[in-house]
Amino acid sequence: MKQYLELLQNILENGEEKGDRTGTGTISIFGTQTKYDLRDGFPLVTTKKVKFEAIVRELLWFIHGCTNINDQDLTDHTPIWNAWADDDGELGPIYGYQWRNWERFTWNEETKGYDKSHVDQLMNVIDTLKTNPESRRIIISAWNVADVPRMNLPPCHAFMQFYVVNGRLDCQLYQRSADTALGVPYNIASYATLMHIIAMECDLVPGIFTHTLGDAHIYSNHIEGINKQLARTPHKLPELKIVKKPILDLTIDDFMLENYTHDKYIKFKVAV
Repeated sequence: MKQYLELLQNILENGEEKGDRTGTGTISIFGTQTKYDLRDGFPLVTTKKVKFEAIVRELLWFIHGCTNINDQDLTDHTPIWNAWADDDGELGPIYGYQWRNWERFTWNEETKGYDKSHVDQLMNVIDTLKTNPESRRIIISAWNVADVPRMNLPPCHAFMQFYVVNGRLDCQLYQRSADTALGVPYNIASYATLMHIIAMECDLVPGIFTHTLGDAHIYSNHIEGINKQLARTPHKLPELKIVKKPILDLTIDDFMLENYTHDKYIKFKVAV
């Protein structure tokens, strides 16, 4: 994960002080791009412990279209989202809703009104990868302009595009806002896991994950922990094994992270 550490170093050396919504304060740069080749190993940060199980639980929660922290039927909820949930546990039409239930309104000439239906972006992507892998339109967007005001936290990782070449599945993610100390290690591992799942579903090999960031920042109260992390030496990357099942049948028990050697956990406070 040298690429990730180089990103942190770049922000510390070249970033500028910038205010933020939470009032914490950041060092920030705008417009970065980092690539991780999944054939070299699973890109989970090794210079501190990262809770991989929490990453998978959140991803399964998205895949099943969940938007409430109490939706536990298939995935069990992860506490990552608790700080933004309302009293009923609801977060509004965030990632899972947009991935699986993007709202579509079609004019009905008979009723002279609009009929509401939904677009399953995730399943459409999988179908396109199987039937038309040369397409340049294999995209999932979580940034639904009309729904943003209804979301308790608008999407940070907002737009992904898939690309197939020589039996390899690549993905590029655009992330508008990136908490590089706390959030980005989760984001990298989450989308790498999603690539593994979709590649398995489509009989492809997971390839290169390109992570493009808009506002890439380090919160001022994270700097001490970042410096501690940068003084450490990365370990060999672990390997991810997934039981071969249809995507919607996967459970937390189907994911096995092997040979994950890491340094001690570094606690970073979440900016809400």
